[in-house]
Amino acid sequence: MFQVDLIEKCKKNDRKAQLKLYNQYCNAMYCVSMRFLKNNDDAMDVTQESFIKAFRKLDQYKEEVTFGAWLKRIVINSCIDFLKAKHQNHLSLDESYVYISEDNDWNVEESISIDEIKKAIEMLPEKYKYVVMLYLIEGYDHSEISQILNIQETTSRTQLMRGKNQLKKLLIAEKNGTRH
Repeated sequence: MFQVDLIEKCKKNDRKAQLKLYNQYCNAMYCVSMRFLKNNDDAMDVTQESFIKAFRKLDQYKEEVTFGAWLKRIVINSCIDFLKAKHQNHLSLDESYVYISEDNDWNVEESISIDEIKKAIEMLPEKYKYVVMLYLIEGYDHSEISQILNIQETTSRTQLMRGKNQLKKLLIAEKNGTRH
């Protein structure tokens, strides 16, 4: 069965088609949730809720992007909403007045592993961590990040630059063995 046919059946509330589509994407979407939430139960809950949202809004899917990309956006937004609800007292500074120069140098020393980079990203303050994750790991640009996080593009650029600088410091400390 072609993806388009499967989606059309899902739009008509065909439960078997919905289960097939769910089984096709559930593991990948769970991995996306885990990257943000770091908790198995929370990731499973958010993934399930994301599929429910997706099936309810399936009529809004216009095939301008792949279904997986559309669903991934729902999952990421759900993760961010979950984290925001968990941290409602988080104060965000307006950084839109700052001019940022583009610095696309993400090179790190070859001796630093992917796992060390992921651990260092987890140590970043939340306002930097999510922008870095969306940009570096998920591949979104500043326009998309600004929409997802409901911030201005200049704020996204500022937080990415600052997050990248802190990430480099963390990785240097890791390499030199000064971090505990």
